[in-house]
Amino acid sequence: MKLLQKLMFALLLVLPLSAAKASEKDIVDTAVGAGTFGTLVAAVQAAGLVDTLKGDGPFTVFAPTDEAFAKLPEGTVENLLKPENKDQLVAVLTYHVLPGKVMSSDIAGKKAKVASVQGSEISVDATDGVKVDEAQVVAADIEASNGVIHVIDTVILPGS
Repeated sequence: MKLLQKLMFALLLVLPLSAAKASEKDIVDTAVGAGTFGTLVAAVQAAGLVDTLKGDGPFTVFAPTDEAFAKLPEGTVENLLKPENKDQLVAVLTYHVLPGKVMSSDIAGKKAKVASVQGSEISVDATDGVKVDEAQVVAADIEASNGVIHVIDTVILPGS
């Protein structure tokens, strides 16, 4: 019985530490560590936004998965990653970012139009799950040291 108590005590000590370590990572490192945002991370690097998203923030990032990028028409990602299309890539990526930290509980049951870092407004509908423009939030409230990530299933585009 004492062994079981010691194990439980050790677990209680370790679990909060591992949770704290996860939130010590910034948005970029959290995305890299997740393993499902390879395309997003490559795009952020190509756009020169790594230092910004590693900055103080706070930021709210609607992060499309690799599968979300794969839904785009063939050649779209490759075209955006070309150096001559950097301005367009920056616009698409910054459309996925809000200034400030917005948790799902902040918008639960509400509809709103919110200004993205890119400047255009994003439609958020949290009355039945959470939709961001036409994308569904599939995982919410992944906290990072400088903000929060909400995983989406579709790349959202300004003006769509």
